[in-house]
Amino acid sequence: MSRVAIVTGGSRGIGAAISKALQAEGVTVAATYAGNDDAAAAFTAETGIKTYKWNVADYDSCKAGIAQVEADLGSVDILVNNAGITRDAPFHKMTPQQWHECIDTNLNGVFNMTHNVWGGMRERKFGRIVTISSINGQKGQFAQANYAATKAGDIGFTKALAQEGARAGITVNVVAPGYINTEMMSTIPEKVMNEVILPQIPVGRLGETAEIARAVTFLTSDDAGFVTGATLSANGGQYLA
Repeated sequence: MSRVAIVTGGSRGIGAAISKALQAEGVTVAATYAGNDDAAAAFTAETGIKTYKWNVADYDSCKAGIAQVEADLGSVDILVNNAGITRDAPFHKMTPQQWHECIDTNLNGVFNMTHNVWGGMRERKFGRIVTISSINGQKGQFAQANYAATKAGDIGFTKALAQEGARAGITVNVVAPGYINTEMMSTIPEKVMNEVILPQIPVGRLGETAEIARAVTFLTSDDAGFVTGATLSANGGQYLA
């Protein structure tokens, strides 16, 4: 019987690559999304992976959504907390709304999702939880006090929860990507990319979504049972934590 995984934000970008990689490993995947119905439908048509729409910032929506996934596919063995947003602004211009929206999705969303699968994983004595943080949660970033706080918080959450899950067969880990070749990065002007961003990365290129996905597939595998509380930095050497 195959494992069942939920990948939040799993129909686009890094999340889509993770969903596909887990499927290729024989995992039954449910990909969540928050708003883009057309992209989710296209993703399901391409991959056969079922998509579910809910906002990870809402606890009750997470509870109901997870219950539906388990009714459709079976008990959740693997959770990948990938959904995230940015609301960038220099701190003196940052609004409370920008702060709270980022916190609600990127940090509270990780709690909301994890809390609703934790009990079942403890009962079954198996679980794999991976949260996608960011290089900017490790080193900080101008105009991202909100985002960096959430991504650093995800790392602290992981370290604490790993200690609680260890005796129950649950591993809890982080992957912290650097600059990855996604749709968002394609909007950056070529001059900025070549003269500002790439010179910061020792390997001299952007990362690929498939490289992040391979890190996740390892951490969610049976072979990774001795790896917990870890932060895997995938940033091309840009920041050595």
